[in-house]
Amino acid sequence: MLKKLAENGTPRQRRRALGTMLQSERLRGHREMLASLGAVSLATPTGQKRRTIYDAKQKPVLPGTLVRGEGGKKTKDKFVTEAYDYSGTVYDFYKTVFNRTSVDDKGMRLDSTVHFRENPQEAFDNAFWNGQQMVYGDGDGEIFDRFTKCLDVIGHELTHGVTQFEAGLVYQGQPGALNESLSDVFGVLVKQWKLKQTAAKADWLIGAGLLAKGVKGVALRSMKAPGTAYDDPRLGKDPQPAHMKDYDHSAGDNGGVHTNSGIPNYAFYLAATAIGGNAWEKAGKIWYDTLCNRLRADSNFAAAAAATIKSASDLFGAKSPEQKAVQSAWKQVGVIK
Repeated sequence: MLKKLAENGTPRQRRRALGTMLQSERLRGHREMLASLGAVSLATPTGQKRRTIYDAKQKPVLPGTLVRGEGGKKTKDKFVTEAYDYSGTVYDFYKTVFNRTSVDDKGMRLDSTVHFRENPQEAFDNAFWNGQQMVYGDGDGEIFDRFTKCLDVIGHELTHGVTQFEAGLVYQGQPGALNESLSDVFGVLVKQWKLKQTAAKADWLIGAGLLAKGVKGVALRSMKAPGTAYDDPRLGKDPQPAHMKDYDHSAGDNGGVHTNSGIPNYAFYLAATAIGGNAWEKAGKIWYDTLCNRLRADSNFAAAAAATIKSASDLFGAKSPEQKAVQSAWKQVGVIK
């Protein structure tokens, strides 16, 4: 999206998009470095939820000025409130559904910085897990609304932390696309869990409401219909494929990590809706077991398919409806025959 905006937007929008992409790459590099080192955790005692919110005050400063700690008084700043509340919801989701204590499963403190900017004159159009903490831009109000707005986006980014401490999927090619897809899977599951939505009732959108008024689109991505989330003159058309026949082989975006994640995303949607009920209860547990116990740093789509099928068999039985649903899903997206 930012690449297209850098090509098609107004001069200011192009400048802002380029700045956001450059800063995002720096933050991502920091995350990958920590992942390669084993990512030493800034942990509080296991079992405690501890959120700490900082204000960068429109500067490229991390973490910034402390504005709210765990149990602290609510402020009038909705960015602070949303970062605090939604990171708590993600913590509660992982603890309740998977008995996981924070992103590292050891009680890591959930730090967040709001009002971050690389250039004080330009908005930062992104939200990011940098390997140690969450970072939120305000959005520009023209293309993107505030980046603390969507629970599923925050769930997505914090799940990059879970992946960092578990499979450690490298951020390139198919392993990178799986990294992105797993963040979408658990980001959307957090939202469904919070809203008490079944797989059939959920919208399966990532970032619904994040696009500003006037932008032609409904979300950043659609898991049930990859390639349909937006179609805007400035952002271009959603490029995500839903099947391997449309796989993006270009070198950009670390080998298409944000584009090709549409394929495993759609596989999860197909599996979850075929299984039915609350997606976090069965499909989510299959994918979580796969992330924590079965994937390697270099796992590709075929490895993920085999791992989720084996997980479904181990959890629910060989030739169970759950195992058949997972196997069928990967067949429908062309990953296995």
